[in-house]
Amino acid sequence: MKKILPFLIALSRTAQKVSVLCLRLLPMAPLILCLACGAKGPAATTELDQLADPAATEYNALEVAELNGKLYESFTATPIYEDYVIGGGDLIELTIFEAPDLSIETRVSARGSVTLPLLSTVRIAGLSVLEAERHVEELYREKYLQDPHITIFVKEQFGSKITMMGALKKPGTYDFYASMNLMDVLAMAEGLSDAAGRTVQIRRKPESSEDASSLVIDLDQLVKDGQGNLNVGIKGGDVIYVPEAGSVYVDGAVRKAGSYPIRKEMSVQEAIVAAGGLQSFADAKNVKLIRYLGEGRREVAKLSLAELQTGETGKLKVRDRDVIFVESSAVGTFVQGLRLTLGAGLFGVGYTPPSQ
Repeated sequence: MKKILPFLIALSRTAQKVSVLCLRLLPMAPLILCLACGAKGPAATTELDQLADPAATEYNALEVAELNGKLYESFTATPIYEDYVIGGGDLIELTIFEAPDLSIETRVSARGSVTLPLLSTVRIAGLSVLEAERHVEELYREKYLQDPHITIFVKEQFGSKITMMGALKKPGTYDFYASMNLMDVLAMAEGLSDAAGRTVQIRRKPESSEDASSLVIDLDQLVKDGQGNLNVGIKGGDVIYVPEAGSVYVDGAVRKAGSYPIRKEMSVQEAIVAAGGLQSFADAKNVKLIRYLGEGRREVAKLSLAELQTGETGKLKVRDRDVIFVESSAVGTFVQGLRLTLGAGLFGVGYTPPSQ
């Protein structure tokens, strides 16, 4: 009994301190709750079912259609055989009508040259078929033939091709023709697919280096804003890659706020998981979805993660440029950030908002 008595006395004193502390905290409650609210997300501007409406989320397909329309308008002309650019490794058949015995079938060397009767080495790589015909005619005219007529037929194409990859309607490998620019080759691949993003990557291997160089072009600046300097020339061997659209930004009461790539059919819940999940003070019933609807317009809808599990809104998938903001629970934030100090006859209270 003597051992229990001091413990009961100490417990009684602690209870008294806690009671006094609660009474002192009561007037501070409004201030603490304000602190607990911390940074808030944007106010809702529409209902969630409006953002789930397919008609409200077809901006990407509409914008892609607009871009494709301008690509087709800019397409200079249908490529013809005479515009094909000869490259190293091509097998050509050169015919001289005035001197059939001088006609030859030969392969273009890796350095871009061919060996022709009487002329020895002639460089033709990088020239179109028509340009090469005229160049060889001029060489024979200077010394050997009065008015030669020469045709060149490419029997095997090896070097002058371009590769179109990514979110295009017809990706693949295409013959490269002279005087083609970026918009020409995009139109040749029948334009962008609905999943296309807003950038194009051009990968090129320099002639004097083993390292490939890469150029990134903003399609909005090129097509919509009319910045013609971005409509760069394309060379044989270039790889043109159009990445798919797809990034969602997750912010607020999550463990790892940031931008995340959208995987196929990614839901709001999966985007939050990608951001490390909810913080302990998160308000799962108060999540904001900010969606870009094109032409600079955005709408904000409030949703509950629990309600997403059921009903039509459960099928709601994130889209490119979506922002998800998870609000903080006032009570949860307060408990997380509250600091109590008891002991030695002193008590104190402090508050530090949890980092988000």
